[in-house]
Amino acid sequence: MSATDDLLKRNCDYVASRHDPKPLEARPTLPVAVLTCLDARIDIGRVLGLHEGDLHVMRNAGAMVTDDVIRSLAVSQVIHGTHEIMLIKHTDCALIRYREDELRAMFVAATGTEMTISLGTFSDLDENVRSDMRKIRESPAVVNKDNVRGFVLDIKSHRLREVV
Repeated sequence: MSATDDLLKRNCDYVASRHDPKPLEARPTLPVAVLTCLDARIDIGRVLGLHEGDLHVMRNAGAMVTDDVIRSLAVSQVIHGTHEIMLIKHTDCALIRYREDELRAMFVAATGTEMTISLGTFSDLDENVRSDMRKIRESPAVVNKDNVRGFVLDIKSHRLREVV
């Protein structure tokens, strides 16, 4: 059985265990959109004490503010009424362990193809958080910029530390 088959079984178990599930709205119950890393060690629901439908969550490698993240934040705000943004990066991120050229060489070795986009490596975690908060605040597509806050999640303790 593949890992995907196992996940499909888990989905069946989950559906069977939902007793009288209430329908949820697409609009989150908390007016918050969160961007965090795809790192499997981050269970953002547990880290923030969430329930289904509480907020919008976006994930990508390094919690990078990309054009697609800006697009998703704009949709979250304009269509679904969110007005707060939490940017959550973390310690021990793979993108801080490598230089861009090293990571590019790894991809060439694995695929035989050059990557044409930035892989987003960085050397200073707090400065990376500040830089990405600036990208959000400077984007004309993001309507609500007054409550953009950045955090570093300690991957061992799961404690959040705000970056100002």
